[in-house]
Amino acid sequence: MSTTTTAPAPSGAGPTTSGGAPARSFNLNAVLIEGRALIALVIIVAIFAIMSDNYLTTGNLTTITKQVAFNAIVALGMLMVILNGGIDLSVGSTVGLTAAVAGNLFRGLDLPLTQAIMFPQVWVIVVLSVAVGMLVGWVNGLLIAKLNLAPFIVTLGMLYVARGLTQVLLNGQNITNELSGQPYLGNTGFFEVFASRPLGLPISAWVMIILAVVFSLLLTRTPFGRWLYATGSNERAAQLSGVPVKRVQTRIYVISGFCAGVVGILQMANISSSTADLGQFYELNAIAAVVIGGAALSGGRGTVRGTIIGAFVIGFLANGLVIVGVSPFWQQVITGAVIILAVAVDQIQQIIQRRRSARRAVVNAKAANRGSTPPAASPA
Repeated sequence: MSTTTTAPAPSGAGPTTSGGAPARSFNLNAVLIEGRALIALVIIVAIFAIMSDNYLTTGNLTTITKQVAFNAIVALGMLMVILNGGIDLSVGSTVGLTAAVAGNLFRGLDLPLTQAIMFPQVWVIVVLSVAVGMLVGWVNGLLIAKLNLAPFIVTLGMLYVARGLTQVLLNGQNITNELSGQPYLGNTGFFEVFASRPLGLPISAWVMIILAVVFSLLLTRTPFGRWLYATGSNERAAQLSGVPVKRVQTRIYVISGFCAGVVGILQMANISSSTADLGQFYELNAIAAVVIGGAALSGGRGTVRGTIIGAFVIGFLANGLVIVGVSPFWQQVITGAVIILAVAVDQIQQIIQRRRSARRAVVNAKAANRGSTPPAASPA
């Protein structure tokens, strides 16, 4: 008579259904932590919609979307940097510098050794201005990747450099009238493009949507995205695996500079002026959006979807506080408290995950020990 032994179910396996397929367990705590940004957004919208009838009007929603788009675009570049475990404090100043460069190009470019003044076409102005933002990012990346300097120190220094260059270019004056261009100079059409509303949405919202799709594909469907997550999780292990760590570091800061440059152009069109204080505090709002969206400041974790939702959380919160008449000073206090709460929740999530991993490791170790223990000898 033959006997058949049944292999024990692997430890840690979840409950099974009658058909033998593993049943999916619902963990409410995990859902609340992972979806905290979306839950916060729904709560904020519900509260302010009850407090004000003007909150969910079409006009106000369009205004919120336009303002959120500026922060979201910068935040997408910041996401790339934070995924790598870095930080970019220079993005706000880069926004201002890009707008200052564009404004001066609208004024005209004095050609050396001649009495001529060149007035570039609008598309040339836009390309050159955004290229300046990418140049700032490239310098940041080069110093961080090649000289192994701390991202915080490098980008903090670049914050002052870019803001100082902005003030030098503007010389204490705002550039406003020149932005419309002149038909006989061939540099008109700036506002017609960058202040337009295709299908009722501001152009900044369309740019945000396009970049969100592109960045999502970049992170999930390309080797660069896998390299970025790998370097953020464990830079040394990624380097030993053949990942071009230094090249990835340089590129992410160039991408961050590109996003800041795009926002500089869009924001200049939005306010119809290039000012010395344009872009102030953008870096803080961008970091807040990324963190609220679930990214880890230590790197290796974060999504485009979460970052966009985080930007909308900040935008809807700020707009709601204005709608209900909260003092601007208290607005900063409340926004700061929300950011601290988001970081605290992120840390709680990591602690919970570490404890679960530790318990799972203990259970697996005990199961392995039971399986390797030889059976006791039967008495003669």
